[in-house]
Amino acid sequence: MALNIPNSITMLRIGLIPCFILVFYLSEETLSLYQKNLTATLIFLFAAITDWLDGYLARRLNQTSEFGAFIDPVADKLIVIAALILLVELGRVESIIAFIIIAREFTISSLREWMAMLGKSGSIAVAFIGKLKTTMQMIAILFLLYHENILFFPIALMGKLLIYIAALLTIISMVYYLKIAFKILKEKKDY
Repeated sequence: MALNIPNSITMLRIGLIPCFILVFYLSEETLSLYQKNLTATLIFLFAAITDWLDGYLARRLNQTSEFGAFIDPVADKLIVIAALILLVELGRVESIIAFIIIAREFTISSLREWMAMLGKSGSIAVAFIGKLKTTMQMIAILFLLYHENILFFPIALMGKLLIYIAALLTIISMVYYLKIAFKILKEKKDY
């Protein structure tokens, strides 16, 4: 395992997950609901920034590694899954929406691994629709975690709308990747 700067940042992101979850289990005397919302939002935002930062540094410092290529998406999925489960528990996201997003992550990760076993790992590369889905999902989660209006801007309502859009994009992107995979499998015929 190459524990370079980018991989250390990724491991930090994984280490933030218990802190992120524990915030909502603190008593009201320790943190008010507003303080919990704000703290969790800031932790999630920091994690999102470190996701961009570790990739940037890996390329910039020429410190890409197989371990980094493996652990970075795992860290991303873990914090998103933790956030979605927490938001379901808080009653801010419906369980069907969380299921759609989580199921897609497992499906596409498994599909990528299968394609790699078939020697076609580059065929299921991240597409624009996947990046758009991730962006909507991250903004929605941030809004749903914060959950407080900013002036007259209804953050919780916008978060709800964005998570529905993210769920729709999740389905569209999954169909997109599955079509690519089935086309490859049809050509291969010996799977």
